[in-house]
Amino acid sequence: MIIDTHAHYDNERFKADRHELLKALPENGVEKIINIGCDLKTSKASVKLAEKYDYVFATVGVHPHYVKGLADEIVKELTAMCENKKVVGFGEIGLDFFHNHSPQGTQRMWFKRLLKLTAELNLPAIIHSRDANDDVFEMISASTVRRGVVHAFSGDAALATAYVEMGFHIGIGGVVTFKKTDILKEAVAAVPLDKILLETDCPYLSPEPHRGTRNESPNISHIAKVVAEIKNETPENICNQTAQNAQQLFGI
Repeated sequence: MIIDTHAHYDNERFKADRHELLKALPENGVEKIINIGCDLKTSKASVKLAEKYDYVFATVGVHPHYVKGLADEIVKELTAMCENKKVVGFGEIGLDFFHNHSPQGTQRMWFKRLLKLTAELNLPAIIHSRDANDDVFEMISASTVRRGVVHAFSGDAALATAYVEMGFHIGIGGVVTFKKTDILKEAVAAVPLDKILLETDCPYLSPEPHRGTRNESPNISHIAKVVAEIKNETPENICNQTAQNAQQLFGI
């Protein structure tokens, strides 16, 4: 059983064969996927895909890249979308101090507000954190959000353990298969298996041996293989347990 907990099948890179890929997922071993919203447009697209396919679920949210254009009217529209039963999480939300497409002060302001909204909606949070691990952790700690996933986790074992103790899951994707990622592998080793989720972030971050190509959900098998080596488990057990984790967190 494979559940891809972070995908972007609404992305333009899937324009030519999006529905062929999605229709073929079950026969390729992928039982469910969660398509992630990054702004109003992609959130709407995610919900539309979830309504079309029984095994696709959606989140809505605003990625830190796009909060510079965020307004209360958009937040109200996103909030209303959460009434849809196929919407199972809020995000991705967070901070990105690598690209800084939105000013850092604006990112912090909206992250605080969106965390509050996530708690009010009682939905799991999908957290984006890039070059901002300390700030993200401090802001979540100051909020009442205690359920969700730190997507594409990039911290060390201590940070991963602190998130788990707070109630969060850790999202592991293709980066764990790359060379020179010992710190991430140590974090995976430290996290209990029942707190790990597998994700592709497709079309981005393809694992080895497909690095540099368009990522797709079946590639989770390569991620599971590396996690299995770290955890001294079989890939099948990794897939099954992480799928159960996703089902419990997102209620799918």
